[in-house]
Amino acid sequence: MVSRSERGPMMEGGPVISEKVVHTRRIAKVVKGGRHLRFNAMVVIGNGEGMVGVGLGKAKAIPDAVRKGSATAKKNTVTIPLKGSTIPQETLAKFGSSIVLIKPAPPGTGLIASGAVRSVLDAAGVKDAVAKSLKSRNPINVIYATMEALKELKDPAVELAKRRGIPTSPSTVADTA
Repeated sequence: MVSRSERGPMMEGGPVISEKVVHTRRIAKVVKGGRHLRFNAMVVIGNGEGMVGVGLGKAKAIPDAVRKGSATAKKNTVTIPLKGSTIPQETLAKFGSSIVLIKPAPPGTGLIASGAVRSVLDAAGVKDAVAKSLKSRNPINVIYATMEALKELKDPAVELAKRRGIPTSPSTVADTA
């Protein structure tokens, strides 16, 4: 697994985006002239403060696949609500045949999760959580299922404001929390 940090021109004072190659694999297509080799690379990026993205890159060489995966991950970023160092509520999601269950944990528990789920939660900045991968353990599907689970998370303060009919501007939500 490769890990590196980037700081772009628009992020001079902001958080550093970390990039991690979670899974690579070699694909062989048998053609008339022999085997045609290609590579896949699953890349996870995040700033450690609630922003995370994943991307799958495919190319004839691993560095090119990683570059494509990183570009795709930057386009597919989501921001998740954090409650201190954990997630606000329990969530379950399915992608393909993989099912991922993520539960919040008290401070000091740490991140108890498999390699694929751990990389996504770590990039998002979740420090305390318990996760379980069910059924298929294909790392690519597990990562996508983890992203689906994180997309389902709701900020409790925003949801409470919606129920009460209060407009949800950032300053109003900060006052009610």
